[in-house]
Order: sequence, then structure tokens, then C-alpha cells
Amino acid sequence: MISNATDVPKASEIDIPALREKYRRERDKRLRAEGQNQYVRVDTHIAGFYDEDPHTPVGPRAPVDADIEVAVLGAGWSGTLAAYHLRKAGIDDFRIFEAAGGFGGCWYWNRYPGVQCDNEAYCYVSLLEETGYVPSKRFVDGWEIREHFERIADRFRLNEDALFHTRIESLKWDDQISRWRIATNRGDDIRARFVIMGAGPTNTPKLPGVSGIGDFRGHIFHTSRWDYDYTGGSQKNPVLDKLKDKRVAIVGTGASSVQAVPFLCRYAKQLYVIQRTPSSVDVRDNQPTDPDWEKSLQPGWQARRRDNYQRFTHAGFREGEEDLVGDIWTEINRNISAEMEQEEQGWRQLSIDEFLERREIMDYQVMERLRRRVDAIVEDKETAEALKPYYRIICKRPTSNDEYYQAFNRPNVKLIDVSDTRGLEALTENGFMHRGTEYEVDCVIFASGYEVTSELRRRWGIAAIEGRDGRSLYDHWADGYRTLHGAMAHGFPNLFVMGLLQGGLNVSLPAVFEQQGEHMAWLIRETQARGAVAIEPSAQAEADWIRDVKASNIDMGPIVRECTPGYYNNEGEEKVRWFLGDSWGPGWQAWLDLLEDWKAQGMPGMTLRVGQEA
Repeated sequence: MISNATDVPKASEIDIPALREKYRRERDKRLRAEGQNQYVRVDTHIAGFYDEDPHTPVGPRAPVDADIEVAVLGAGWSGTLAAYHLRKAGIDDFRIFEAAGGFGGCWYWNRYPGVQCDNEAYCYVSLLEETGYVPSKRFVDGWEIREHFERIADRFRLNEDALFHTRIESLKWDDQISRWRIATNRGDDIRARFVIMGAGPTNTPKLPGVSGIGDFRGHIFHTSRWDYDYTGGSQKNPVLDKLKDKRVAIVGTGASSVQAVPFLCRYAKQLYVIQRTPSSVDVRDNQPTDPDWEKSLQPGWQARRRDNYQRFTHAGFREGEEDLVGDIWTEINRNISAEMEQEEQGWRQLSIDEFLERREIMDYQVMERLRRRVDAIVEDKETAEALKPYYRIICKRPTSNDEYYQAFNRPNVKLIDVSDTRGLEALTENGFMHRGTEYEVDCVIFASGYEVTSELRRRWGIAAIEGRDGRSLYDHWADGYRTLHGAMAHGFPNLFVMGLLQGGLNVSLPAVFEQQGEHMAWLIRETQARGAVAIEPSAQAEADWIRDVKASNIDMGPIVRECTPGYYNNEGEEKVRWFLGDSWGPGWQAWLDLLEDWKAQGMPGMTLRVGQEA
């Protein structure tokens, strides 16, 4: 396992006030007044691109006209886990609606060369024990995760009546029949008693709104729609031999680009890596799963490993506890734990303020270690300096790769740093412009991410979500999420929304979706058992929960606003919709305990309707 504690410089060896000022300058030079509006949806700039599925042909089908008990929107982790828990709860009358041609969510769409899970797969990938599957390596390949989705779907019969290549156009509550009327792009008319929205944050690709996108005459695509017909190779065999005479530009240096660049540089005649903000890139050291370790696993092993990962990533690590994962996500707390064990006063419980202070100092130390790694690998000093991340580790998704920095030592790879121009200046018919120079390229690949924290209508792509009396969910949440337990909202009966809203936060997001799916299936089953047709939180319960969440939560606003702009902080906008939602402050286990207590008390704050009576 990765362990870099011995490489971390001491706090006394770095000038934290100077670094704090450096971080501020790096942030300010990247800020743009347009905020999130500097990005546009792919389908508005590349005709037909977003709707096309390069992996599965879209076949004709007749429109569906049906009354169903539950509609599950999405077949990524959240939708798949919701459907699994519905089946487990004995609720079989449901249909899955998915825009892609199969299960997997981002793992269906993301098939670019090198795509892997960048969290440890033993924690990240769900339902391992339930299916008897153990990932083949620590950071498992994307195609293997997609095959696991199919394993889950087959094992638990989730394919039955699933409607793929189907986009939701509107959700409207009909109070006369106590059902949601669902319209789709395939002409369907579905009347669902309950709706579970499982459309995750990484389902809608976006582009920087660069001038001249429509003028470029070469080939262009997004990493989530990788074109192997153009590049050659395949996801399982990423030999991109058709690029040997091609000049390629990849726009973006986030997690996707960090994984794709080592493959592009091997085959492209010339590769330009266009960077606004560098990622932090740690050692990967990916290893195959040890068969002896796999044989030693005892029932409950994944839950125990996830709990350990949660404690070392967020808080709650214990005296003498071993960090089982030992990666960049756990390093700060691992190092704090090691320091405390060596201190003269010995181990002690830290207050919240003490813990946050120590985390901030260790954050500077770990980021300095990562910057020194750049110097140790990249030969050109100017390029190395441009690749160094100057921000808090929470500001941009941490990555790891053993070949990314090495790519910049190749003669056919050039870094184009656009931080001083706040992004790519323009595309032309023949290439792109940078500091007055036109760089001619044959292909532009956008590794520009997804609509993660954007305005919700853009993220979900659903024109209308209307509850009782035609109230829009978008309006209801215009000034922030308004829910009970992050699951339901007042005025929107029988509507469940999965995601990072106002609930518990686990560093392994599929673990969050597992808990949410189980909770929502329980609520539906309980509603049915009580003979009710509708369930929703009262206005008072919703208001009380918002108050409790805000009182319990650590305000991330000041830290996030200091970050370099990106999807973690809505591109530096003053009004932040934090991408992790407003999570329950006391922590994951406290969250699980709270829900169990609430159920035992009879669901206070929920209103059930039998017929037309509450």
C-alpha cells in the first residue's frame, strides 16, 4: 500500500504564510467573471453529439403507456443501488429509465484509454460480498467496473423492463391520481406512484465556452464519448495507432486527462496538453489483488474496510489504528495520527478547532511533498513549475498516476499553460490560439468534466420537475437544498432524490447511495404497508432539518472560496452550492444512528395520505 509519510517535509521547513499568499495569487489569476457560465453543454455546441451513443446502437421501440409503482431515473451507481434495494425489499413493480444504452453511469460513458477507479476499488465498488466479486487490482479498470454493473443487473434481475436510451423530459405530480406523470423523449406516458431520482453528478458532459468551437475543421470529441474509430485501439486494448501522424490537443488536466495523457503521448505525432489548473498527482503503485489476501477475507470485510477508510479520510481515526488503504485521500489524517503517537504528551482527543488547525498545517506539508515530486520527475524546469499545484488539497480532486509527469519529458509533448489567460483563448479552423500564436492540430479532445455543481436544471437536463400546485423543484431549491434527511422535499410527494444533498457523507460515494437506496426502499415499503398513496415531509419538519443541518455542519464556504476555481467551488462564484451538499456534521455513523432512531420513533415529520385524507 502507498505510504508517503516519511517524504513529507516538516512544517518548520516550509513557509506557510508565503504559501498562503501564493495560493491566493494562483486563485485570483484564474478567476473569471462568468463563473459557471464559462462552460456550456456539449449538445449546444456539437450538433447531435451529446445524444449519440458511440457504444450501443439506439434501436426503435414503441412508446410505453403504463401505470407503475416506482420509476428509477438513472442506471449508474445511485439508480442501480436503488433498484437493488427495491428488489431486496420485495418491491418488484419498478422500471429503470436511463439515457445510456446500459448500466454503469459514468462507467458506461467513460471508456477513454487508461480510465480506472482512482479510489481504492475494494472500498469504492459496491456489492462485492453480495455478488462474490473482488476487483482484480487495487485501482480497477473502467471496463471491469462496467462488467460488475452487468453482474449486479443480471444477479438481481434489474434488466427487466429497463428503458435505455430514454431521457426524462418532465416530471409532474398529478394530485387527482396521486402519481407522477413522466414524459420522455421516446413518447412514453408513464404514471408512477413513486419516483427515485438517481441521476448522478457525472452524467452530463460540459465544454468550456471557447470562441470558435464551431469553426474548427478537425476532429473533436469529449473524453466521455471517446472515438476509437478515430484514434485506433479500444478500451481493453488502448493501442492508439491511428494517431501516429496526428497532432492532438487535449483540453483539461483533471482526473480524466491525467489518465489519458500517458496513452496519447505514446502514439500521437504531437500532443499539446492545455492546462488552466494543474492536478495534484501522487504515486499510483497499482497492484493486482493478492490471492492470499482475497482468500483471507471474512464476512463483513468491505464494510469494515470502508469504515476504516472513512475515519482516516474525514475524522475519527483511533489510537493505534492502522490505515488499511494508505493513499493520498487518507494521508493527512494518517500523518496527524503518526505525529500524535510520537508526541511527548502522547495520544489525546483533539477538539474540532485543534483538529482543523492541524489538518491545515499538514495540508501544506502534503501539498509541498507533491510539488517536490514534480521537480523530481519533470526535466524542464519551466514546465515543472507550471505543473505544480498551489492550493489546498480539497480544492481539486487528488489524482495518482505513475506515467503522467513522465509524459512531459517526451519530445512530442508540450504543456500549454493557459492560467494567465484564464483558459483557452480560441479555436480556429486549423487549431487553437495561445498568446497570439496559432497551433495547428488535427484533433481536439475535451477532458473538461461534467455539470457537477452547476444549476440543477442544467445538471439533470429535465425541463420541468413540478410538485403539488405546479411548484418547481428548481424554484424550491433556488437558494439551497430544502429536504428532510436529504431524501424528500415538502410539496413533492413520493419524490426521492439521491445524491449529496443534506444527509450523511461517506468518502466512498457508492456507500452513500447504498444507504440512500435502502432508506428510500424502506420508506416506500412502509408507505405501502400503511395503505397510503402518498408520503412527504411537513413544511415544519423540512425547516427543522435545514436548521439542524446548518447547525451541525462545518461551514466550508471560507475554505472553498479560497480555492482555485473549479467544479468543487462553482468556478469561484460567491454563491457556492458545495458539490458535497450540506452534510450531517457529526459524521457517517452518527447519521446512520439518527435514521434508525427516527424510524423507531415512527417517522416524525412525515405525512402519509390515505386516499385524499392526510
